[in-house]
Amino acid sequence: MFARTHGGTTLGVDGLVIDVEVDSSAGLPGFDLVGLANTAVRESKERVRTAIRNSRINLQQKKVTVNLAPAGIRKDSAGLDLPIAIALLAAYGIIPAERIERSLFASELSLEGDCRAVQGILPITITAREQGYSSIFVACDNANEALLVDGITVYGIQNLHEAIAFLTGKTSLSPSVPNPTPSVQTVSTDDFADVQGQFQAKRALEIAAAGGHNVLMVGVPGSGKTMLARRVSSILPPLTREEALDITKIYSIAGLLPQNGGLVQTRPFRSPHHTASTTAMIGGGSVPRPGEVTLAHHGVLFLDELPEFSKSTLEVLRQPLEDKKICISRINASIVFPSDIMLVCAMNPCPCGFYGDESPKNECICSPNEIRRYTRKISGPLLDRIDIHIRIPHVAYKDLVSTKNAESSAVIAKRVEAARAIQQDRLAPCSISCNAQMNHAMLKRFCPLSKDAQSMLEMAFHRFHLSARSYDRIIKVARTISDLDTQMEILPRHIAEAIQLRHDAGLSDL
Repeated sequence: MFARTHGGTTLGVDGLVIDVEVDSSAGLPGFDLVGLANTAVRESKERVRTAIRNSRINLQQKKVTVNLAPAGIRKDSAGLDLPIAIALLAAYGIIPAERIERSLFASELSLEGDCRAVQGILPITITAREQGYSSIFVACDNANEALLVDGITVYGIQNLHEAIAFLTGKTSLSPSVPNPTPSVQTVSTDDFADVQGQFQAKRALEIAAAGGHNVLMVGVPGSGKTMLARRVSSILPPLTREEALDITKIYSIAGLLPQNGGLVQTRPFRSPHHTASTTAMIGGGSVPRPGEVTLAHHGVLFLDELPEFSKSTLEVLRQPLEDKKICISRINASIVFPSDIMLVCAMNPCPCGFYGDESPKNECICSPNEIRRYTRKISGPLLDRIDIHIRIPHVAYKDLVSTKNAESSAVIAKRVEAARAIQQDRLAPCSISCNAQMNHAMLKRFCPLSKDAQSMLEMAFHRFHLSARSYDRIIKVARTISDLDTQMEILPRHIAEAIQLRHDAGLSDL
């Protein structure tokens, strides 16, 4: 007898519906599973048979063939255990086929038949709703996550026996309801009020947050680069519902959502170690998984000790920074991971760290060739994609002992949010939300320069031998500065500050 049901897995950051086809017939007893399944899925036949037996159902020995379609895509989710078990029971005539026609199943099974949570339930549920399924059956621990999707009935089940009893009409099963605490929100203790001095750096980071610009901080050890970077997230605007769903999907696939966790409501802050591999940074693997760039989507990716990262790891950041997405090609599929990030980098000015330090006790011992070799670890094309380059000096003693309260993140965040609101209204027809996302055509449309500002930019273009990309990025930063000033036109002072922020670190490729 033939039966079909539907399971789910993930492909990139999206869900993928898998047709589970089972045929049981007379012949030499056996259990064959086909359809390009990986080891975890191939082993499901042992889990399924044992779970069914421990659910007090004895199946007659038959020749069983299970096909997972589409056959050309590799399946790697243990969440296919439950749909395989349901389809097998339907093929034996135990579960009526009409009860499972418009339902999707996604759960791992223990040997006792208990349902276990799996990764990627949110994108699977979104895809199930989009393809017209009326209900989805998941483990109880995954129910909260599935309930983030409206328009589909979610059943959280404890075990296979409970699912069988409901599908055969022996018992009733109520749809799951949201947990009273479904949100995943961490309370940040990092605040700009803790940063004494460094007024220019805080101004630069405010501009970067307001426009979504990338930042490079260059400074001697102990100047507060890491401390500043870790507080950038505290001044970024709140997530929209769509952004929160995007992040939650990614974290669901990566297995980073806590048990019973709901919607992620804080912007990500990712800080990989400088030994991170290229695959760890951009994602990949035989079945591609998101890397650090994607895990920082709609948030901050902080690279501390930038020159210590391998050159290949840094160079793969070029496309994500420009296109806001990563394309990973494999034989069976091409995966697109989102990477709309704000890149924040920190580095020392030289190998010993004290080049340019004004303190006589911290004299640089590096030769000019060593300094040049160290800074050239960061390629020109990568530097060109970083809008703001700033020098972070030592904190002055008078600033450290000052009793004057520094400006808090909440105060700065209000200005950032106001500037972002201006940008969203202006850029809404282009379906983008901040100045950093504008292309060259949009600059001509949305970035009017006064005559004096145009003259100043022309002078800087020739003096510093600007590239076309650098020219565009200076205008974007100037546009953000004018938004913070609530000015419709870009004035000379906005251009002047944008140029200074481009050259302040002394590492510009211009």
